[in-house]
Amino acid sequence: MIERTLVLIKPDAVRRNLIGEIISRFEKVGLKIVGLKMVKLSKEEAMKFYPSSEEWLKNVGKKSYETYVKLGIDIKKEFGTDDLVEIGKKIKEWLAEFMSSDRIVAIVLKGPNAISVVRKIVGPTKPIEAQPGTIRGDYSFDSPEIANAEKRALFNVVHASDSKEEAEREIKFFFKENEIFD
Repeated sequence: MIERTLVLIKPDAVRRNLIGEIISRFEKVGLKIVGLKMVKLSKEEAMKFYPSSEEWLKNVGKKSYETYVKLGIDIKKEFGTDDLVEIGKKIKEWLAEFMSSDRIVAIVLKGPNAISVVRKIVGPTKPIEAQPGTIRGDYSFDSPEIANAEKRALFNVVHASDSKEEAEREIKFFFKENEIFD
């Protein structure tokens, strides 16, 4: 199935001059760039990019909660709460601060099974779980524990849509239809 998906090259990768290297990874597997732009989001725009549904916030909070439990760290002490939605709100705030801290590169990629292909090339969200050969495995070294302790977003170089619905929403956020080419 031919799909479109969104990739964002995050501020940490832009600052490290990794734009060309990251883009080449997608081109080498045959994905076609059909939209490309560099933007600087305001914090308000970045807040709008990330969902605000209770389900999304709870899921984000749950990931941090599980990490803290695994490490034996008292999440209530660190966050001032153990409510997953409230934790998710704080992390969303950190994400918005990070994504608005510098320029990002937004890319629409098209190809067979583009969403899953891109996710494989990018690697897991947590750099420690990303295999060498993936973008995050090769260019990311941050950890959720350090990011949370420093009250900031995880520096993991790229964002990639994880579903067809998310890809459609995210592409529309960054691109007008006349900015996407076949």
